[in-house]
Amino acid sequence: MARRYTLTLSCPDRVGIVAAVSGLIAAHGGWITEANHHSDPEGQRFFMRQEILADSLPFDVSGFRERLAPIAEQFTMDWQVVDSARKKRVVILVSQLGHCLYDLLARWQAREWDIEIPCVISNHDTHRRFVEWHGIPFHHVPIRPDDKIAAFARIGKLFDDAQGDVMVLARFMQILPETLCQRYPNRIINIHHGFLPSFKGAKPYHQAYERGVKLVGATCHYVTSDLDDGPIIEQDVVRVDHTDEPADLVRYGRDIEKAVLARGLGYHLDDRVLIHGRRTVVFR
Repeated sequence: MARRYTLTLSCPDRVGIVAAVSGLIAAHGGWITEANHHSDPEGQRFFMRQEILADSLPFDVSGFRERLAPIAEQFTMDWQVVDSARKKRVVILVSQLGHCLYDLLARWQAREWDIEIPCVISNHDTHRRFVEWHGIPFHHVPIRPDDKIAAFARIGKLFDDAQGDVMVLARFMQILPETLCQRYPNRIINIHHGFLPSFKGAKPYHQAYERGVKLVGATCHYVTSDLDDGPIIEQDVVRVDHTDEPADLVRYGRDIEKAVLARGLGYHLDDRVLIHGRRTVVFR
């Protein structure tokens, strides 16, 4: 794929935003290959994502940012420009259930995503051989009830040492401390084995079974200090009926979890997710 710059922004909605940004790009011969816009009438906020061919501009990404800065100030924008030449670094955290980990590594190995996985971190040693077979460093960080602070401090250091861009909780069955959540805002992605905001916490499929629901699902969301309450990126469901037992719901759910996590992570990696408060705008 040709090198591209991806611009994402949000700002108070008003006339002239698209014209100002697109006019700047056009004035320098820039070629916009994809453009997405959304206006939120209730919040009176505007969201935009544009992909620009890097070689069509006569300056590098720093030059693009420099020329865009006055427009961003004029419209009070929250914005960023990402260069596709820099691969995002994805650090995966996992416990004992490996289905999401297997799926992510298979997609990485198939080059479905142009990313680097500098390491996998786990509170169990279960998946070491599988991860190292892929040539990826594996870090075992036991998390004991009397030593959680030190364990999560080590996880944070490993993430920093790996120069991670995003931390993916691929069925990592531990609650992250508030300090870690606040340290990496909108950079930690979780797959919750339940359809949020219903059935938070442990054993959501069993909760769903007890309520007699006809749909069970999974939710990919950003992690915040509020348990299972971060901005939602992606969700999906499967239909169940009265003949299904909790074990069946768990089995159905694992397939959904893999797909939902992969889609949600893919949207994040492509800079398609813009966050506004507890909500997200996802330009699929």
